[in-house]
Amino acid sequence: MPPSDASRLDAWLAYLEQVHPVGIDLGLDRVAEVARRMGVLQTRPAGCVITVAGTNGKGSTVAMLEAVARAHGVTTAAYTSPHLLRYNERLRLNGSEADDATLMAGFEAVEAARLDGEPVSLTYFEAGTLAALWAIGRQRPDVAILEVGLGGRLDAVNVIDTDVGVVTTIARDHAAFLGDDLEGIGREKAGILRAGRPAVLGSRALPASVRDGAVALGAPVVALGEAFDWHRAVPGRWEWNGLGRDGACLSLTDLPDPGLPLDNAATALQALASAGIALETTACRHALSAVQLPGRMQWLGPWCLDVGHNPHAAAYLAGQLSVRPSRGRTWVLLGMLGDKDADGVIAALNRVADGWVAVSLDGERARSAEDLAARIEAQGGHVAYRGESPEAGARWLAERLGPDDRVLACGSFLTVAAILTWKQAQMA
Repeated sequence: MPPSDASRLDAWLAYLEQVHPVGIDLGLDRVAEVARRMGVLQTRPAGCVITVAGTNGKGSTVAMLEAVARAHGVTTAAYTSPHLLRYNERLRLNGSEADDATLMAGFEAVEAARLDGEPVSLTYFEAGTLAALWAIGRQRPDVAILEVGLGGRLDAVNVIDTDVGVVTTIARDHAAFLGDDLEGIGREKAGILRAGRPAVLGSRALPASVRDGAVALGAPVVALGEAFDWHRAVPGRWEWNGLGRDGACLSLTDLPDPGLPLDNAATALQALASAGIALETTACRHALSAVQLPGRMQWLGPWCLDVGHNPHAAAYLAGQLSVRPSRGRTWVLLGMLGDKDADGVIAALNRVADGWVAVSLDGERARSAEDLAARIEAQGGHVAYRGESPEAGARWLAERLGPDDRVLACGSFLTVAAILTWKQAQMA
């Protein structure tokens, strides 16, 4: 039964959190059954579907796919997860967040379908994904860009056949569900690919299992460093070379740095080219100069906010800070969940951190500031403060920052969301 107050989005979200016994339950049988009842599988939700999987870089790739497509006059829908501040962030229709009414109509359609006959249990993410697909289908955009939530093969997003499959990076994360074997993780990510549809591989260091999966399916491989690539022409500008859907060589020059990983920017351009969009230099320049993605190398004064929560992402952050030297101290405010590789993240960031602030997060998967501090100190880091929350750590730091100091706040979406909310309150 729907929530008692079905006219409020927060009531729907609270209801969806309660109707399935576990938060993550990989598998497509339940999702596919409800999708069939809803009619989602019978009609394509968009003219073209681009599905993005990977450990890191999915969010930035989706953001650039959306921005560049829209700059070419292409209508879009983009589905991502998780959100930072509002659930509405997860679904964007033609560049705008879906309103409450659109989301609730989708939830109503999902609830009606899952109870139509033998009841089907759905997780929060599965219900949200089906509601988004239903809403996208009502809009019927030219391109739907779908970000895989976890893994690939068994993720709810994979209920829809993709026209262009994108794999960004492969690293260890979500070990409880995906394991620690990179080849095995690669096989799971490759599960989003489809026979005869381009497989855009957006990392130079993917496990062999990803390409092997594409070849076994008969999905044409379009790989970074082979079919497409990028290089810097001058500081702040770069060039891209790739292939059109017909195999023609393409080139774009004098592109602005979007402030996001250029591997992901190049991958987004190639995915759109593989989808048959004729890339135009001026439109690409405009889109890349304006693209924004909260919580990914997002600078608010001396504060850099990034949702990176695994060693691969932390190594990227450390590299970015290294090439952006500071005359003052670099502080790292770290808050992480208990099922993440905190030791690996700390090791990656230790080379750029002059001081640490460890903070606790709430929830059943939370990790305490004391646990983080012990791990930081075991690696020789100096922990200046242990905060009961990200906000507490931020307040402590704000009172002590020197004029040339900077802060990297990272480790979890929860950490960044808390700091963003705190910063917004300061600026209000």
